[in-house]
Amino acid sequence: MSQQQQPRRPQGVEEPIRYGDVFNVSSDLSSTTIAPQEVATMQSAENIALGETTKGGPASVMQSAAAANEKTGLVGHDDVTNMAVDQGVTVAEAEVVGYRIVTEAVGGQVVGQYVDAGPVLGMTSPASAPGRDAITVGEALEATALAAGDKPVDQGDASAIQAAEARATGLGQVTPGGVGAAAQSAASFNAQLIFDENKTKLADVLADATTRLPDDKPVTREDAQGVIAAEIRKKPDMATHPGGVAGSMAAAARLNQEK
Repeated sequence: MSQQQQPRRPQGVEEPIRYGDVFNVSSDLSSTTIAPQEVATMQSAENIALGETTKGGPASVMQSAAAANEKTGLVGHDDVTNMAVDQGVTVAEAEVVGYRIVTEAVGGQVVGQYVDAGPVLGMTSPASAPGRDAITVGEALEATALAAGDKPVDQGDASAIQAAEARATGLGQVTPGGVGAAAQSAASFNAQLIFDENKTKLADVLADATTRLPDDKPVTREDAQGVIAAEIRKKPDMATHPGGVAGSMAAAARLNQEK
């Protein structure tokens, strides 16, 4: 894996940590402040591609930098930069002469790369059967639990989870006792509460998603589009949550398409 620098701040100067401070990048990205919500998106992409957020990897470095920026009040917890929104945060895999190469990028510029012997693996979730590379709907939902697990479930999340479940099972409806029903129950419960610490979180609903789906399938572009539409229909700002259900489904669909 390429070596990453530790987040640093010019001494005596109250300035945010930017991508150029911790990664070897150029152009507009170098001067772009690292914000919390694009960290969540990178964590989601790493969880989908690698099965975990790698220690010392781009997501970990970005998390440290964003936390420092937020602590000093230079960015807000819900902030995301235009660079990440417009050009995306991605984790892509390729197999070259028996080596697995994982490349992570922000705004089209590489911020990390891993080279490992062996085939392209996809997610390393226990639900991944040997020899199967495609990322399933259940695995994408579990990746959401890792990347955005502390987010309270709202109606947008419930709608997205129900859409994902319907596409995974092919039943076109919510399964009694399934993740969609649990998500809707959680969203209704949370709407009655004031403080986030008392609310049901995405991790509570999605941590074991693969085992709670009666059937599962690889995520397609159409699946991701359907889930994105379902999530934004219930959002007042018509936007998906970075690293959330729609984001994880979109990342999974992109990786499946590349394979």
